Amino acid sequence: MGHRFVFVHGFTQTPTSWNAVTASVVGAVGAVDTPAVIDGADFVATAAALDHGTATYVGYSMGGRLCLQLALDRPDVVERLVLVSASPGIEDPDERAARCVADGELARTIERDGVDAFLERWLAQPLFATLPRDAAGLDERRDAHTVESLSHQLRALGQGEQPSNWPRLAELRMPVLLIAGALDAKYVEIARRMADVIPQARVEVIAGAGHACQLEQPDAVAHLLASW
Repeated sequence: MGHRFVFVHGFTQTPTSWNAVTASVVGAVGAVDTPAVIDGADFVATAAALDHGTATYVGYSMGGRLCLQLALDRPDVVERLVLVSASPGIEDPDERAARCVADGELARTIERDGVDAFLERWLAQPLFATLPRDAAGLDERRDAHTVESLSHQLRALGQGEQPSNWPRLAELRMPVLLIAGALDAKYVEIARRMADVIPQARVEVIAGAGHACQLEQPDAVAHLLASW
């Protein structure tokens, strides 16, 4: 049996968002998993629910933030950790509180306008300017999500609700691979800052890719996983 991988998607995405990567990961044995909508569950509890046994956990953006929380709280389960365009959280408490308010307002726009309108606006952000529409998986996102699931993710799993894990990064003892797209300067800087603190960290920057680099250049991400 090959090494197990557990892949966790980002906000508005689905498990199929990882298909182009997992198809090229030789010997990947394991599932593509998503945080369940758990009634009343907060960020930490949702991360704990991602425990699918001992494996390499690979998470993108929101999924990466959850995988990081799991690695900190259950290091016996996370053999290796791969974070793609992911942050340890917002350091400043006031900024974190402001993000909670902003995410709550965003959730209300979903409740007001519906999933389709929200997804169109979400993918039109400058953050996804380099993501080709045909690679975004818009139909899969529409089919997989409801007003309830997206608003729950914003309210329970957003960066405002996530504890700032910057002070805990040195606790990570497993190998950690940090991936960011070269065109996503904010997350390249975050990856490098994280690597300065994590004992066994490696940073890989994918040329010509933006925030959703696993959708833009899945072969490059799969190659990094295989070579690592």
